[in-house]
Amino acid sequence: MKLFYRILIFILCITPMLSHAQKKSRFKVVALYENGGNHTKYSAKAVEWLNQLAMDSNFTVDYIKNTERINDEFLKQYQLFIQLDYPPYAWTDIAKAAFEKYMVQKKGASWIGFHHATLLGDFDGYKLWNWFSDFMGGITFKSYIPGFASGKVNVELPKHPIMKGVTHPFIIKKEEWYTYDKNPRPNVEVIASVDESSYEPDTKVKMGDHPVIWSNPKMKAKNVYIFMGHGADLFENEAYKLIFKNAIFWATKK
Repeated sequence: MKLFYRILIFILCITPMLSHAQKKSRFKVVALYENGGNHTKYSAKAVEWLNQLAMDSNFTVDYIKNTERINDEFLKQYQLFIQLDYPPYAWTDIAKAAFEKYMVQKKGASWIGFHHATLLGDFDGYKLWNWFSDFMGGITFKSYIPGFASGKVNVELPKHPIMKGVTHPFIIKKEEWYTYDKNPRPNVEVIASVDESSYEPDTKVKMGDHPVIWSNPKMKAKNVYIFMGHGADLFENEAYKLIFKNAIFWATKK
């Protein structure tokens, strides 16, 4: 009898795990992330956080550290492309062409980009990717705050799905706050902007009207760029995590 009960308890314990493993994934995500430089701690924490969210919410995430595998066939597998702190240069020509097609033509595709995705210009011997610059609102990178600053972020579209439940304004305690050669606002839909008068410590590196979260409605694919993404401490910020989570489910909602 004791053996019977032990077997029964084992079955009751293992059944939910088997059900979870057999349950069909809701959608597939590919995340391109940096594995070197100043953002490795952010990337590591983002991967940890994404893996937990994927397990809790039943979706799949695959990770790549460069663009060598990206082509049309590769991207067909995925409903969402996350660009985690990976710049818009050092991409293969095949990857560039496939990504452009994915964003412009593919029904059901979506993209979330962070931080380094607006490091646009001529860097490390690579020329400006003009299409990506236009995608980000026609901008190029100008400067940043090397000593970092906290800043208050004002939500301009509180009814946008990625802002659901987000307390606003919210504070980002430490960021580089990139500036650009021009304001992307005329070419994109601005969701949030940083109040430069709230910077602590104050700095001369400012651009006036300063969008930090935006979307390009000209793309067929759903898309949102979230500037904040330098340090792992962002995953201690409830507003940031909620925006990231909301963005994933908004982007993949049919």
